[in-house]
Amino acid sequence: MKLGTMFQDVSSSFLRKPVTEKYPFERRTPPTRLRGTLVWDAETCVGCGLCATDCPANALEVFVLDRKEKRFALSYHPDRCTFCAQCVSSCRHGSLAMSNEVWELAALDRTSFTIHFGDETDVELALAGKTASNAEASSE
Repeated sequence: MKLGTMFQDVSSSFLRKPVTEKYPFERRTPPTRLRGTLVWDAETCVGCGLCATDCPANALEVFVLDRKEKRFALSYHPDRCTFCAQCVSSCRHGSLAMSNEVWELAALDRTSFTIHFGDETDVELALAGKTASNAEASSE
């Protein structure tokens, strides 16, 4: 490469605006059909577990604590998820959706890759492996 050609390219680069985006500081609006993290609506969920059964990556776990009182907990593992939205299409009651707002999944530790949905006490019971009737019997 000739030295004159190189200086010509360098000097023209100083006069042009950069093509790259300043990503963390300037963000574009995400597309409406972007498949981000999962959103769960506890009001419409019946705890059938069809979403966890149909998930090809085993990224969902449904814990049924008390079906009569509609007490359910859901564990979602975004690190396993392939964002195929099979769980969303399998849910007959419309309890699941893919958010297009939350899609950045980088983290320094693995603990942030487990998201628990539900009431805090229900989640604690589900993680302990107890149902509501077992927890009431053990407290008496």
